[in-house]
Amino acid sequence: MTHTPSSPPTWDTASLGRPAGASALEHSALSAHLSDCGARRGRLRDLRSGADGLRQVLSARVVSTALVLTLLLGALWLLR
Repeated sequence: MTHTPSSPPTWDTASLGRPAGASALEHSALSAHLSDCGARRGRLRDLRSGADGLRQVLSARVVSTALVLTLLLGALWLLR
């Protein structure tokens, strides 16, 4: 079953009938913003990325990780 609209849409886009695009000024402002955000989050993003990678490795090897942690804690307890 197809539906044919009885009237054309009454909304308009922000481009006001012209092809949508961004100006060079908008591109440079966006580039500056992304560079600033990247510089502010650089170390935190690296730390989070590393933590996510470690979590993936450890979660894939739950039993092995538990065994290694148990052995390390046992060795530390014996050395005290």
